[in-house]
Amino acid sequence: MTNIFQRRESEVRSYCRSFPVVFERAKDSFLYDAAGRAYLDFFCGAGTMNYGHNPDEMKKALIEYLQNDGVIHSLDMMTAAKKTFLERFESIILQPRGLDFKIQFVAPSGANAIEAALKLSRAVKNRSNVIAFTNSYHGLSAGALSVTSNSFYRREAYIQRSNAVFMPYDGYFGPDIDTIEYLRKYLEDESSGLDRPAAVVIETTQAEGGVRSASDRWLQQLQWLCREFDMLMIVDDVQVGNGRAGTFFSFERAGIQPDMVAMSKAIGGCGLPLSILLLKPELDQWKPGEHTGTFRGNNLAFVAASEALRYWETNDFSQTIAHKSQIMADRLNQIKTKYPQLDIQIRGVGMIYGMEIPNPEISQAAASEAFNQGLIVELCGVKHNVIKFLPPLTIKENYLTLGLDIIDKSLQSVLSKISVAAIGDFL
Repeated sequence: MTNIFQRRESEVRSYCRSFPVVFERAKDSFLYDAAGRAYLDFFCGAGTMNYGHNPDEMKKALIEYLQNDGVIHSLDMMTAAKKTFLERFESIILQPRGLDFKIQFVAPSGANAIEAALKLSRAVKNRSNVIAFTNSYHGLSAGALSVTSNSFYRREAYIQRSNAVFMPYDGYFGPDIDTIEYLRKYLEDESSGLDRPAAVVIETTQAEGGVRSASDRWLQQLQWLCREFDMLMIVDDVQVGNGRAGTFFSFERAGIQPDMVAMSKAIGGCGLPLSILLLKPELDQWKPGEHTGTFRGNNLAFVAASEALRYWETNDFSQTIAHKSQIMADRLNQIKTKYPQLDIQIRGVGMIYGMEIPNPEISQAAASEAFNQGLIVELCGVKHNVIKFLPPLTIKENYLTLGLDIIDKSLQSVLSKISVAAIGDFL
């Protein structure tokens, strides 16, 4: 007899196949299954749970709000919960960084923010073409999918191929090819076939693409190129924003100021759906009601998000992330050195790291063994051969070290089952 999930839930489900237990409870850095077994969470809902599971202050604020019969659903009406969020976002995030953004609330997912950004960019510039990059991921709704490069998602039957052009990301051709100059050549040449784009959409660190980060200089040059050719710069900060890259916005390290920023996932505080598009005031050219969404007024998310912003009232949280980032980098590079036969590559920034193993069978087996040993990690990259580490930003150091130790033990266990000759055949 199959269980209810197999009988009734669509075959499209994916994560439950990698983590085949029924989860019942979650707290801080751990998920607990129905039998009470604890799993250290280095997945965090694909970056949604940056502050851990059920953080006390957010939970307290939510319970109090519900007990006071606070408004839950409000479309885009004004509410006290939204007012608090807007005021805190302005005073804690925007003003200290010298940023002047309007805030558009869109439907709950990151893809919705990307859809709004693309739609508005085209309307403002009166052009339909948009540039995206190799190894990009921006969501799976029709518009967001058109700028998502992974062929796994881009089935011919439903993809919209028009009005989106893919260009090589930083380092795509290796260190000797300047991909900004490559893009410039296309833009300058009126015979290149590239119609002048309305916008460029970019991830400063490509999370699903294998944890690949553009250099600061590359991002700066891209911004200059956007200004020179009158293109808007859209930063997709859905997964690597909200502190995941070390600072609240992932682009802060490069000192750039994009025209639009798409945010979702961790902006909701503790897993509550919330998605926003930040846009420069002069771009806010919407007519009232021209772009809407039933669930753009999630007041519970406003409450949790307002509490989450307290982490950013000082620079202490960024310094804590930097410290933990160094712990991750050091330990992962130790593991790389320990297994030279695997030709491991380590990439990362802030508290998102990737361990690339050329042989997908080994990386997939290691992730599976890690789950058996009580650690939840996700795979990413075109070949699903990059183990991605997304621990909570609030994780205690001893648990952070424990999780990295489990990866070491998992690799050791996998390799013990494979002969040296077999490994060589894979690579």
